[in-house]
Amino acid sequence: MGAKKIYNGFVGVVEAVEDGHSNAEPYQLSTLSVDLSLPLPAMTPRIIELCKDLFKEWSELDASRFSVETVSGGITNQLLKVTVKEESGTSVSVTVRLYGPNTDYVINRDRELQAIKYLSAAGFGAKLLGVFKNGMVQSFIHARTLEPSDLRKPELAAEIAKQLNKFHKVYIPGSNEPQLWNEVLKFYEKASTLQFDDTGKQSIYDTISFQEIHNEILEIKELTSLLNAPVVFAHNDLLSGNLMLNEEEGRLYFIDFEYGSYSYRGFDIGNHFNEYAGYDCDYSCYPSKEEQYHFFRHYLQPEKPDEVSQKDLEALYVESNTFMLASHLYWALWALIQARMSPIDFDYLSYFFLRYGEYKKQKEKYCSLARSFLAGSGLGCGSA
Repeated sequence: MGAKKIYNGFVGVVEAVEDGHSNAEPYQLSTLSVDLSLPLPAMTPRIIELCKDLFKEWSELDASRFSVETVSGGITNQLLKVTVKEESGTSVSVTVRLYGPNTDYVINRDRELQAIKYLSAAGFGAKLLGVFKNGMVQSFIHARTLEPSDLRKPELAAEIAKQLNKFHKVYIPGSNEPQLWNEVLKFYEKASTLQFDDTGKQSIYDTISFQEIHNEILEIKELTSLLNAPVVFAHNDLLSGNLMLNEEEGRLYFIDFEYGSYSYRGFDIGNHFNEYAGYDCDYSCYPSKEEQYHFFRHYLQPEKPDEVSQKDLEALYVESNTFMLASHLYWALWALIQARMSPIDFDYLSYFFLRYGEYKKQKEKYCSLARSFLAGSGLGCGSA
């Protein structure tokens, strides 16, 4: 364990990270898989078998020593809590994360696994304990999942910013080329060629102008390229559901790195600000300029937030809010793919229209802001 620093009652994890590098820890492997279509009682014996296969110290334990319960059924995962009463009499809990059906259409599992090893070693998320054919096992985090309303709380916002600063300094081996626009264009290619069995969904889908969306992608891609935003390893999905807080210890956790990749700093921040709206897309909750500046101060200078210059605040404001537009395009296209591929009962088509509609609503304001900033800074306003 490395040193810990206390920020306003929160414990900031800085363990195992030196100069942005960390050493990945070993984990167990199993060739078993779990059928997600089974109800929990039928799935439980397979989960127990899996745990015994992964962890040799549990291999001889009687099945009665294992209990399995559902933690949550997310948009792309099913989470189970497995509690084991060991021979010593102590109880140990782990989280079994089962990948949702068809999620490989939108998630690069190899990249996720590569990242999670190093992020876990750097103190982010749960510790990776084992990997099996269609999921992974991690340490159980004793904490509550945040709600969208929590993101607005000044003390929590400051801590999220400080942790994001550390997160962006973790080194993940492999190519550090930013993946944002590669991902957006891949999503576009998949989203623009869908066919729905449901005629009602197909008729709604047919109203979408993919030529218009393609033009929007190219315009925002060109504009953001002029901002010279730093490339970092980004979480890319920092919504409230991927933040957990142990209030007794005052410890904040980032979890679920499925969409993590090298990307642009402004995208990770702008995407996080969009998540203040929650799944209901209540964009009246989007953070004000004052709230964003509070976040930026603690992100840019965690130790001395009051010393951040006005110039740096303004630059990050433009950067984050321009990439915020890219975030809407990213998740709008993602939603179309999910509308066709996901078995989860969620109105992804409506979600597409909410995200794309907000993009169009905010586009002119923030594109104009970016062009004015670029013209005034001498970086050039481009043709976007």
